Amino acid sequence: MALTLPILAVAEAPAILLANVYREQIDVSRYLASEKLDGVRAIWDGQVLHFRSGKTINAPDWFLAGLPKQPLDGELWIARGQFERVSGIVRREIPDDGAWRDVRYMIFELPGAPGTFSERAEQIRQVVRQANVPWLFEIKQFFPVDRKTLKKRLDEVVRAGGEGLMLHLADAPYETGRSDALLKVKPWQDAEAVVIGHQPGKGRFAGMLGALKVRTLEGKEFLLGTGFSAAQRREPPASGATVTYRYRDLTGGGLPRFASFLRIRDE
Repeated sequence: MALTLPILAVAEAPAILLANVYREQIDVSRYLASEKLDGVRAIWDGQVLHFRSGKTINAPDWFLAGLPKQPLDGELWIARGQFERVSGIVRREIPDDGAWRDVRYMIFELPGAPGTFSERAEQIRQVVRQANVPWLFEIKQFFPVDRKTLKKRLDEVVRAGGEGLMLHLADAPYETGRSDALLKVKPWQDAEAVVIGHQPGKGRFAGMLGALKVRTLEGKEFLLGTGFSAAQRREPPASGATVTYRYRDLTGGGLPRFASFLRIRDE
């Protein structure tokens, strides 16, 4: 007799706004700016908290009970330089109640809400005030006025240990997909690639990872050999995993210069 296996539901990735990279010719006076937080992207649909992949984030009941019933988009964040810690906390199948007390949900968008982004930014302030819980925050927005002011603020954030800035077109309606309505401004660029192989280490890295062989979304292949901790070299990302790397710029052949491993991609 043939066995009938249960059909497992596959999480569907929510449609969200994704950033392009800032370019010098952009008129920054049309944008609101905020610090780019190095956290875990989280989308709240009013009932369930999701990773950008659509997979459920298993947050404590008290954390979810304090969120409003309307959709939110933001970052689960602890502090600058704490990505590995917050990532470990929010990915646990069984939430660690004590650890979650340090996590903040930093809101930068209201999915599906009407009005311009400037108007939605004001709505976010109101939503956070009305919720009145210590783990829900708005991400502060400011008008950069010109490129000189933007550069000054970027330098301040980076010196303080931050990652960079985000620009959001002030008069943009809510939209999804990759768009110039949202731009990331960083001293380094980042991108994603799929692990297709492992190169063994030599010398002090003998018996560990030397470099990852990766393939970009454009089909470019290269070795990624820096940026790994000792633990990551002992247990490197598996083949098929998607990793985020940072780089300075691209060669004429489209390969990244000074590429360095950053992390395994968020869910």
